[in-house]
Amino acid sequence: MTSSNLSGGPPPSGTAGFCAACGAAMSAGARFCHRCGTPVGQGLPLTRTPAASGGAGAILPWGVAFVSLLALVAMVAGKNFGAAKGSGIDGSANSLPTQAVDGASAAPIAQGGDGGGGAPPNIANLSPSERANRLYTRIMEYAEGEKADSVAFFAPMAMASHEMLEGPTADERYHFGRIAEVTNAPTVAKAQADTILQATPNNLLGLLLSARAARMTGDNAAAKRFDQRLLKALEPELATRLPDYDMHRAEIDRAADEARRPN
Repeated sequence: MTSSNLSGGPPPSGTAGFCAACGAAMSAGARFCHRCGTPVGQGLPLTRTPAASGGAGAILPWGVAFVSLLALVAMVAGKNFGAAKGSGIDGSANSLPTQAVDGASAAPIAQGGDGGGGAPPNIANLSPSERANRLYTRIMEYAEGEKADSVAFFAPMAMASHEMLEGPTADERYHFGRIAEVTNAPTVAKAQADTILQATPNNLLGLLLSARAARMTGDNAAAKRFDQRLLKALEPELATRLPDYDMHRAEIDRAADEARRPN
């Protein structure tokens, strides 16, 4: 009597059943499984189909479903990650400023742009002064937005750009000092302020930067002396209509208000 397999039919023509280990169809007279190498003599060969034995045919639908689920999770996570970058919390996910963090203006700045949202210019085409100025502007925007990770990311690049300037102006030295201030480098801030004041002792930007550098190191007495110098020089210096003062008028007014406050 012809033996029947567990699926209700005979083994495929030309086979002697199925491998007991992997379910592969066995050729007549085979001593080893051609797929997994299991000797035929180890156990009785299966007389059922791979699908019936729970082999690849049974696993395949579940594998496809699992891969699809992973793809769906990755897509949702990617969308949420991009959305989270626009939050007010500047955690590790926001370390690298991108368009997802700051809108259309971020990428142009990172590539030497001015934040206008248009096509970013090639940073190689910018002068050292332009590059330093753009980085300063970006860092100040991040500092005001309390994006500490973004400030930390750009600060080394910005400071290096200012160090490379040949014959920096008082305004560029002030920028350098302000970057040092928001990155807690009082020695650099003081050095830039001192250099400004050596050239022009009543320069308002140099005086306010000196006061801030002194406060960073806890020298409140020195800070107060610079405050008094600032108030004394304020009106005469503003009367000069120096372009640097016009560009930083809000900071000068704020420093003057702080200098007038009682201890």
